Amino acid sequence: MPPRFVLEGIYTPLITPYHEDGSPDWDALAVLIDHLISAGVHGLISGGSTGENYAQTVDERLANARFIVERVEGRLPVIVGTGAMRTPDSIALAQGAREMGADALLLGTPPYSVPTERENALNALAIDRAADLPIILYNYPGRMGVEMGREFLDRVGRSQNFIGIKESSGDINRVHLLARDYPHIQMSCGMDDQALEFFAWGARSWICAGSNFLPDEHIALYRACAVNGDFAKGRKIMAAMMPLMGVLEQGGKFIQCVKHGVEIAGHTAGPMRPPLQGLNKDDKRELAQVIRVLKTTVAEIEKGNDHE
Repeated sequence: MPPRFVLEGIYTPLITPYHEDGSPDWDALAVLIDHLISAGVHGLISGGSTGENYAQTVDERLANARFIVERVEGRLPVIVGTGAMRTPDSIALAQGAREMGADALLLGTPPYSVPTERENALNALAIDRAADLPIILYNYPGRMGVEMGREFLDRVGRSQNFIGIKESSGDINRVHLLARDYPHIQMSCGMDDQALEFFAWGARSWICAGSNFLPDEHIALYRACAVNGDFAKGRKIMAAMMPLMGVLEQGGKFIQCVKHGVEIAGHTAGPMRPPLQGLNKDDKRELAQVIRVLKTTVAEIEKGNDHE
């Protein structure tokens, strides 16, 4: 039986643009959504960490998701992030997502509490029962403290709603494990500097924050590897993207870099919500230079004008 939701292509976990007073900038978000759809991304995600969900109330997260679903108007799938520290909050987000017509949920481990695999699975299954929507799991032990291991995957696998997993552990052996032993769970790249390896092991999608401001370049890698099977070209594109990965990951400024990348691309992102702060001038200059070189290099590769 085919999955209820097919993970295919580039999925953008949207930023949340803010005004200076910290209120959402709905106009800026609408412009960004329309731009990304025009650029050809394959789906949008509301309420991820890139959208600063940790600095939002449940009501704010639901309002944000509802705006995205209504703006998209069925042009693309919309996935709603439901990860939260409290199970009731996750359930409220999941039920809200169903009521507003979202296509699927993204569900991470509750952070900080460090649940056992059984506890984590029971949490996921409770959210599944509350919404009955396709669920993409989110394995990110670096942020959540624990991994979605075999026991967890076997327990949640009793429900056919768990159709995919965003794998963000950084452990390449997890890619091997998922591809070999859990082929019924669609594997999506969640570790940007390993995108080439994910595609080589059969992943058909990439959930990538950088596509907020570089959709064309992320789509180019997906197209080269997953669509055309041209891994020689894929390696060239990935090599061109690696300096960006280094800048995004250094010093814990990932979300700040993504929001400033959106500004560099000509769209409004606005400030961060506390506790995070924006980039300093040197960081902004470095990011702009990396983006400039990346775009030029990938454009040449796409034209076939690159040199070995």
